[in-house]
Amino acid sequence: MFPSLVFGNQHWRQSDVALLAERISRSLNALGVKEGGTVAAMLKNSPSYVATVIACKRAGVYLVSLNWHFKAGEVQFLLEDSGAQVLIAHEDLIDTIRAGIPAQVALLVAPLHEDAASVATQAWPALEQQGDMLPDSQRFPFNAVVYTSGTTGKPKGVRRLPVAPEVRAQVDAEAAKVPGTVYGTTSASVALLSAPMYHSATMSFVSHACAVGATLVLEPSFKAERTLELIAQHGVTHAYLVPTMYQRLLALPADVRARHDLSTLQQVSSTGSPCARELKLRMIAWFGPVITEAYGSSEAGYTTFITAAEWLAKPGSAGKALGSAQLLIVGDDGQALARGEIGLIYVRQPAMPDFTYIGREGDRQDISRDGLVTLGDMGFIDDDGYLFICDRKSDMVISGGVNIYPAEVEASILTMDEVSDVAVFGIPDAEFGEAMAAAVQLKPGSQLEPATLQQRLREKIANYKIPQTITFHDSLPREDTGKIFKRLLREPYWVGVDRRI
Repeated sequence: MFPSLVFGNQHWRQSDVALLAERISRSLNALGVKEGGTVAAMLKNSPSYVATVIACKRAGVYLVSLNWHFKAGEVQFLLEDSGAQVLIAHEDLIDTIRAGIPAQVALLVAPLHEDAASVATQAWPALEQQGDMLPDSQRFPFNAVVYTSGTTGKPKGVRRLPVAPEVRAQVDAEAAKVPGTVYGTTSASVALLSAPMYHSATMSFVSHACAVGATLVLEPSFKAERTLELIAQHGVTHAYLVPTMYQRLLALPADVRARHDLSTLQQVSSTGSPCARELKLRMIAWFGPVITEAYGSSEAGYTTFITAAEWLAKPGSAGKALGSAQLLIVGDDGQALARGEIGLIYVRQPAMPDFTYIGREGDRQDISRDGLVTLGDMGFIDDDGYLFICDRKSDMVISGGVNIYPAEVEASILTMDEVSDVAVFGIPDAEFGEAMAAAVQLKPGSQLEPATLQQRLREKIANYKIPQTITFHDSLPREDTGKIFKRLLREPYWVGVDRRI
């Protein structure tokens, strides 16, 4: 199926989107791409990006989505590492990255301005002739190659393995259930997306909307008040928002928030980063019980899901196992832990085909255990089967031999009225190995002294968890998904130190 599309002031019918996807498919064929081949896209949110997703998915072509903010060196690594044969890029991005495009990679330039009325005739500057349409794939139901951000070294490319024809129908059926729950979209849905499509979660959101034939309201970027206007104007039923967007929406004046009708909303999906409890409570109070959350990864896919009603009963939880997903908590000794005990989270989602890291099979084996994988998250499962995530193991601080989970400290600091956001991390300490540090973003017009913050924390958590180093910032460095770049905050403290923990 094909979606209909709203982009800016244009309405693209399903037939318009299908025609653009066909043109891209023929273009890739003319450039030598076959089933199982690899295409990279460096595109802003646009009809071309949606049509590229459809063309590659139908043909079983791996699609590598590049952040359009990348520079030449970053692009070069990803193109070479993924083995991309073609790069599709918007014309205004080419000059910045041209030096990073390997000679063997063909360049297909997408027009910056697209017109649904003339999609059949609008030229793509790099294309002189078109071949046949790429045939529908029989082996590749999942086509994205996702590069993990990581905290050290080069990013790793997650590539799904082919699916045997005899189990293709079964995998397709299982695979449809997961996004059907996480995003909720159907052919009758109007789905809103303003986050960049190059992230794995947003790519999944778009891919599912396309697969079910929903109406997709696609925005070039997020603007808080415009989001409310679009929901009311188009009767949006489903949306993808992240916690940073929640904060900006809630920062709007009360009269602005009140003037827009949001009653059509049925489900708002958030999967990119954890949401602070108070922030989520405020969103549920405003939007109603439509806010959902899912826990997942590029490697394992979505493995837990929680509705607003469940979350209100289990605040802070990431939900129960999604579909036939498996969850296991493992201790430092490698043994499975009992309910309520914190350990390393291992997961498996049978709806997702197995994967490999491109050229890094050793790294792939390092995260495996009996068919399950871990991405370094620490947590526990309660007696009712709900998963709670305490922290990333890579973020865990060991001070004087005691494990400290920064997320717990962050949650305590976020309860303070003056605080907008915070990142807690470990820094070197001559006596204890590591000490706690906090980078705090205050709300506009607020003031808070480090000693006052520490005194308040002493009333909430054990003294050994209280950060000794506290800095205040106008804003904290973030990824587009809303995650804080802790690495950028942490690294200056470790300069000249021959260890990282």
